[in-house]
Amino acid sequence: MKKDSRKFSHECEFNSASLSYGKANVKIEVQEYNPQLEPRVEWRVGGHPFYSTDCVKCFADLKFSVARTAIYESGESTNALKLASPEHLAPVFLMWPSRRFVVDVSCNEKSDNGFAAEIPLMDGSALPFFLALRRNVGVPEELAFYDAPVHAEWDLFRTDRNDSKPYGSVKITPSETFEVEYVLERNDGVCNFTSAASVSIYSAEHLYNVFAARTFILKNEFDEARKAGLLGGVDESCGLLLDDSAAANASFRVADEPARHKILDLLGDLCFAKPALPKVRLEIINGGHLSHRTILEKVLPYALQ
Repeated sequence: MKKDSRKFSHECEFNSASLSYGKANVKIEVQEYNPQLEPRVEWRVGGHPFYSTDCVKCFADLKFSVARTAIYESGESTNALKLASPEHLAPVFLMWPSRRFVVDVSCNEKSDNGFAAEIPLMDGSALPFFLALRRNVGVPEELAFYDAPVHAEWDLFRTDRNDSKPYGSVKITPSETFEVEYVLERNDGVCNFTSAASVSIYSAEHLYNVFAARTFILKNEFDEARKAGLLGGVDESCGLLLDDSAAANASFRVADEPARHKILDLLGDLCFAKPALPKVRLEIINGGHLSHRTILEKVLPYALQ
């Protein structure tokens, strides 16, 4: 008789470079399956409790900011905890919405205002996390959705300069499942680049190609970041480096990989609060973590019902 893997606890551990640190570490404890306990993903920073998805009503208490990734902070002064890049890992927990996980993220450094940690980049995608958890947790489950009857649309404006012309937009309408059409357009005189992808998610199998999409950076942005002393732990194994020619001819792992990675970012930004998806259709042009956050603020009240 085949044993039910859900009855046993497991641990997965990952070590890799991150955006901010030379090395980042994450340990995931897959807890014993117990249908009498509420599912949750408990996040810890260096062993200190940070956030748990069964307390989603407390999500708004986390301080949110953006660099090249999503950053969350909890606590004050020297007791503050900081977690960066959860969008690379959080979508994987969509695959097992009935389970309980403990995620402990750490780096071998301490920031000036407390403990800081960042999810390892691995290959820049969510795929290594998913494959390891698939071996330890078992077959993905039926995904969790919630109704979100939201109608909204708005333009996106740059915050780094005074520009009255919008560079992108977001539109939300209700849907029977989670759907997104994501378009990236770059035409800044340095790099001309377009990528577009559409995804409709009904089951776990629809997430696989999104998990496989690696993070990317344009070559001019990478060179500027390196000159500023950033991205010190990053090399070509951490994602895609695109220039004006490579943007059109790169060896993508999946079709329209840059746009699909933005969808992965979107999934992570939405389901870090709760590993479930709103039933909405999203049309996004040149979005990012800030616009994803605004989307979350509009749909999250319905996840609490």
